[in-house]
Amino acid sequence: MRQLLIRRGQVNVEEVPAPLVEPGHVLVEVAYSLISAGTEISGVQGSGKSLVQRALQQPDRVVQVVDYLRKQGVQKTVAKVRGQLEAGHPTGYSCAGIVIQVGAGVTDLHVGDPVACAGASIANHAEIVVAPRNLVVKVPEGCELKAAASVTLGAIAMQGVRRADPRLGEIVAVIGLGLLGQLTVQLLKAAGCRVIGFDVDKRRVELARQLGADYTFVSAEINYPNEVRQLTGDHGVDIVIITAASQSDALAQQAMEMTRKKGRVVVVGAVGLGLKRSPFYEKELDFLISCSYGPGRYDGAYEEQGVDYPYAFVRWTENRNMAEYLRLVSAGKIQLSAILEREYDLSEANQAYQELQSASEKPLGVILRYPLDPQNGPAAKLTSKVVLRSKPTRNKLNVAVIGAGGFAKGMHLPNLQTLSHLYHVRAIVSSTGSNAKGVAQQFSADYASTDYADVLNDPDVDVILISTRHHLHAQQAEAAARAGKAVFLEKPMALNETELASLAATLTATGTPFMVGFNRRFSPAAQRARVILQGRQGPLIMVYRVNAGYLAPTHWTQGPEGGGRIIGEACHMFDLFQFLVAPAKVAEVVATPVQADVEHISGGDNVVTTVRYTDGSVATLLYTALGAADYPKEMVEIYADGKVLALDDYKALRVHGAQLAGWQAPVADKGHITELQAFARYVRGESAAPMTVDELVETTKVSFIASGQSV
Repeated sequence: MRQLLIRRGQVNVEEVPAPLVEPGHVLVEVAYSLISAGTEISGVQGSGKSLVQRALQQPDRVVQVVDYLRKQGVQKTVAKVRGQLEAGHPTGYSCAGIVIQVGAGVTDLHVGDPVACAGASIANHAEIVVAPRNLVVKVPEGCELKAAASVTLGAIAMQGVRRADPRLGEIVAVIGLGLLGQLTVQLLKAAGCRVIGFDVDKRRVELARQLGADYTFVSAEINYPNEVRQLTGDHGVDIVIITAASQSDALAQQAMEMTRKKGRVVVVGAVGLGLKRSPFYEKELDFLISCSYGPGRYDGAYEEQGVDYPYAFVRWTENRNMAEYLRLVSAGKIQLSAILEREYDLSEANQAYQELQSASEKPLGVILRYPLDPQNGPAAKLTSKVVLRSKPTRNKLNVAVIGAGGFAKGMHLPNLQTLSHLYHVRAIVSSTGSNAKGVAQQFSADYASTDYADVLNDPDVDVILISTRHHLHAQQAEAAARAGKAVFLEKPMALNETELASLAATLTATGTPFMVGFNRRFSPAAQRARVILQGRQGPLIMVYRVNAGYLAPTHWTQGPEGGGRIIGEACHMFDLFQFLVAPAKVAEVVATPVQADVEHISGGDNVVTTVRYTDGSVATLLYTALGAADYPKEMVEIYADGKVLALDDYKALRVHGAQLAGWQAPVADKGHITELQAFARYVRGESAAPMTVDELVETTKVSFIASGQSV
């Protein structure tokens, strides 16, 4: 399928793999999408700026890069920054089209239904989009798809009006008569208000008057307070809605000056908010911010998981705002013919963006049109695979990476490049087509795909590296094993006993080379510790402290997709225990979570777990999210035979009680590249499995118990 991507200040229409429908989602063939001039043009211009210019504008991002450099070193930092600069970024957040597939759980939409979709990174400028149910609304009769493509802007305008809570006959000033402002004017008129409009552009001022504004003014030609005083009998307006975009604090201050005592000011656009106390205090104003489309916005449970808010308690969610906006359009209450001023074919997108940046009279609304083929349907657009190069290598392991998120891009893929004498990146699979293609291009893969069945069926793929979200690990690993591929599975191995048992049985039956990414045991510090501890006479006592850092309960790792932080990350620590205490086995596991009366402190990521082994050794893991970010994350102390080994955040191993060398490095080395080297030797038949399936199952079961599951 074709999609519009932004790269280094340029707009490109490129072929990318089409998305697949997911449970709770619908797949839509797009007919029209709306270009939001302000937001998208700033994105295009920002992508063309140099690193120095970006650093001056976003100093907080510089701090993040420096921190990443300190932790990961130069190579991975360069790869990360280069990837972000070279990747094509999708854009667009409002479109309309026809449903072509419906995911499991969606019962009220059907193939062939006309719909409108909203959401950045969802309702993109692309021939096919996949959207969660709560960000899709059916287009009513009487509303054309072209008009419905404005649904996102309409919902934003509607939520701004709802926040203002206008009453019949109230006088409302709208500052900024761009696309959002023009819709706001019409919504206010439909609500029975008198409307005063202000803008710097005379053409927009005149258009607002045509669309129903009672009074309109060119901002530079009048004195705000004086005009408002004359029109309101010296009282001031009841409400001001700011739909303009400006870094200046002046707009918000002017809004307060023209508002009556106990009036309301609502900010919808992005404006400076350096407010002066007067007249804010003297008039006892209500100052409100409108959050995009309405209740549900930025709530993952609502937008991604489809959990709706009860109608009786949240009358107007973002989905219901979208639907009501389209109803008003179909009823003729909202006029769009004069607002949607330009229409271009998708192939002409670059011309459309150039006009928005260079025209002396910039169009308010610009629509991109996508060709629909009523005879053949969308089949030609639905290919899940885009080939970039033709042939795999024959003297290396051809690896397909499933899941191209931050960790794969920042860690595994740069390491695979470093190990190019062992591995060739054959394919990149990601649920987002633009990401799959961008990553494939960056790391010189042969092709990009959105469907991991493509790599399962590829006879030239030797190894599948799985780095998707945790709830997919076990099923994808099983599918890869059944397809006869060697499998490198990022942790965790599974999220529950049922998944674990099924995967273990498949691995035993197929005999496929398999490894879980428990990288800590491959770190130089852990390897050196194991050598020192060989031949020990007595048991070990180990204390592993993880200062994990706080993650909100809404973070994906804390929910069904992640399985919690103990299963998702503490499994690393349990594997290290097993590595150092081998060949002893686990005899007993006791986990004690914290108990707190406050909701943000969870026993799920604040747990002390003690593991007793068959040789008498005891290991304690203290995993907490209660600590300070500037304190080291991982510290290990190992006591045995009169010696103490202290591992400091995988930067150093110090030995006390014996004249033995430890290990030290300027940058933390947690063994990520070494584990890939070991896996390559294993797959090639040059060495035994670095860890057996039984060991992996035992470690995973310990994490289940520590997280509170019964095993």
